[in-house]
Amino acid sequence: MAQKSQEKGVTGPAPVVEEPGRVRNVVLVGHSSAGKTTLVEALLAATGTISRAGSVSEGTTVSDHDPAAVKQQRSVALACAPLMYNDIKVNLLDTPGYADFVGELRAGLRAADAALFVVSAADGMDAATGALWEECAAVGMPRAVAVTRLDHQRADFDETVAICQRVFGDNLLPLYLPMFGDDGHTVAGLIGLITQRVFDYSEGYPPAVREPDPEHLPAIEEYRNALLEGIIAESEDETLMDRYLAGEQIEESVIIDDLEKAVARGHFYPVVGVCAETSVGLDALLEVLTRGFPSPLEHPLPAVAGLDGSPRAPLTCDPAGPLAAEVVKTTIDPYVGRVSLVRVFSGTLRPDQPVHIAGHGMADRGHPDHDSDERFTHLYSPLGSSLREVPCAIAGDIVAVTKSTSAETGDTISAKDAPLLVEPWEMPEPLLPVAIVAKSRSDEDALAKNLGRLVAGDPTMRLERNPETHQLVLWCMGEAHADVVLDRLRAGGVELETEPVRVALRETFAAASKGHGRHVKQSGGHGQYAVCDIDVEPLPRGSGFEFVDKVVGGAVPNSYIPSVEKGVRAQMERGITAGYPVVDLRVTLVDGKAHSVDSSDAAFQTAGALALREAAEKGQVVLLEPVDTVTVWVPDQFVGPVMSDLSGRRGRVLGTETGNGDRAVVRAEVPTTELVRYAVELRAMTSGSGTFARSFVRYETMPAHLAEQVKKEAAVRHG
Repeated sequence: MAQKSQEKGVTGPAPVVEEPGRVRNVVLVGHSSAGKTTLVEALLAATGTISRAGSVSEGTTVSDHDPAAVKQQRSVALACAPLMYNDIKVNLLDTPGYADFVGELRAGLRAADAALFVVSAADGMDAATGALWEECAAVGMPRAVAVTRLDHQRADFDETVAICQRVFGDNLLPLYLPMFGDDGHTVAGLIGLITQRVFDYSEGYPPAVREPDPEHLPAIEEYRNALLEGIIAESEDETLMDRYLAGEQIEESVIIDDLEKAVARGHFYPVVGVCAETSVGLDALLEVLTRGFPSPLEHPLPAVAGLDGSPRAPLTCDPAGPLAAEVVKTTIDPYVGRVSLVRVFSGTLRPDQPVHIAGHGMADRGHPDHDSDERFTHLYSPLGSSLREVPCAIAGDIVAVTKSTSAETGDTISAKDAPLLVEPWEMPEPLLPVAIVAKSRSDEDALAKNLGRLVAGDPTMRLERNPETHQLVLWCMGEAHADVVLDRLRAGGVELETEPVRVALRETFAAASKGHGRHVKQSGGHGQYAVCDIDVEPLPRGSGFEFVDKVVGGAVPNSYIPSVEKGVRAQMERGITAGYPVVDLRVTLVDGKAHSVDSSDAAFQTAGALALREAAEKGQVVLLEPVDTVTVWVPDQFVGPVMSDLSGRRGRVLGTETGNGDRAVVRAEVPTTELVRYAVELRAMTSGSGTFARSFVRYETMPAHLAEQVKKEAAVRHG
């Protein structure tokens, strides 16, 4: 499969370059249904990389070859699609637009040197796209905007540009205006504002270039003046603005040169209208990608350290430098096995080269630190589901390796004799728990194996075996993310089910009580004899457990007093009413009886456990539930609904404050049992714009009616 360059319409060998200056790494971002994947395939077809743009039903060449994407009808994974244009290799990194797959988006941002924001002229944009623009701005990433779906009946190019200017801010201006056909609705071409030429696509791609019609001139003058002023304002030539304002005609070549420099520095953001179906604007967009966006030589590189954490000299994008590359994404292909997408930052990666693979690890998510040495037999240029073999990958390029035994997302690949660790990037915390159960014992082994592979490739997943609820819990970013993971597990032959997630509660006494434990038994001529009496008192929250000995006169021999405590502790771990650990308790041993022959350590352990159980039957036992501090970030218009919802979850709103831009921060304390599906419900409540973080703060008494329900459910589970 990997060597078939003609598969799914791929034409010709993989593009290979020998200089970092001839590489552009561009990540496409935008909300789901904005048209990112469709645009990528149109660009591939326009450059002859594929014979024609594919479709999901036919097996597309980009990201939607994934069965999970076909089922969900949207991209669910990062895909790399390289093309050649004017002797420049452009690695297009197509990312999912749905918030559940933010890990794929983060991987794309890590591998890229510039970002192309894709905005639909028919649907506008979502709040998450605006937030992502701010993230890119914070790290100085160059950006441009592609306004897609110009041919849609609801398309409004001017309104879409206005929305982008309101959300994204200043220095964002169109380079072209759409030109409509004779029917007044179909976009037949573009009007270039810098060149003052018409690019007419009515006869197909590439366009015919001609002079503008008289009716185009007023719009050209209006929009061109604003564009020139925006470009000149960012010029390094401080005299240029004065010359322009004095009425001097600035050469077109000077304007274009200043435009390219401003875009590469991340100071100016061009807008290009495109229509993937009719190829309108594809050549204009390719010009921006290759001439405006920076090469890897111009983009800052992440810091590196030794395996012991000691600092190392900063990397440079030099093919002859020390090898430093990063696994930005690892997936499991059903035919090839493990496929890792690698961005090379420094040096040159070659087949059969001894390399060292090291990972920072995230133990809380099932990614422990690790180190190993490997050789990659082959290197490939990825294009959706096809892999085309390449001889090497230079600094700045992106390549795929297969069948690695240890490479995980986020790992560093470096020289065996000079191992390095690349500074890790930030990943969001998964906040939706899903409890999964294998249908049979044979499925348990397959589940563990397949889960380990999936978790290794996706840092936005976390796997835990809860020792208190005895559930296997997979933490995901949302329902769609969870559905993809479960579908992939089932596709791997694992029969599994899901069940409601149980929150680990605690039990404690609400009032003092007394307990009598008597264990007297004859068995096989040997007796067991132990009697003990205890007083039980509740302690303040967080106090733990205290055991006090107040036995008088040796009623319980000193050698058996620790046995009573051991039995009480064991019963506390097992629980006394609902199967949850008992906490915040003082148990005082006040009396008891022993037999000179039949008493034993085991007998007094049993008596201690029985005494605690009787004290629980006589007394008042309550359940304690964990409470989390919740921080919610939402646009201002959702503050009221979010606060009301948190109160409805038995939460205490602690206050609000102003965040960045038009976003507010809401802080509250909410019982953990009310947050199991909050990741899904917050997204629905805020149209996908709300995010939150949580951390445990303390345990509090659960309301009696809820506690009774929990006890009934526990009784059913335990038979």
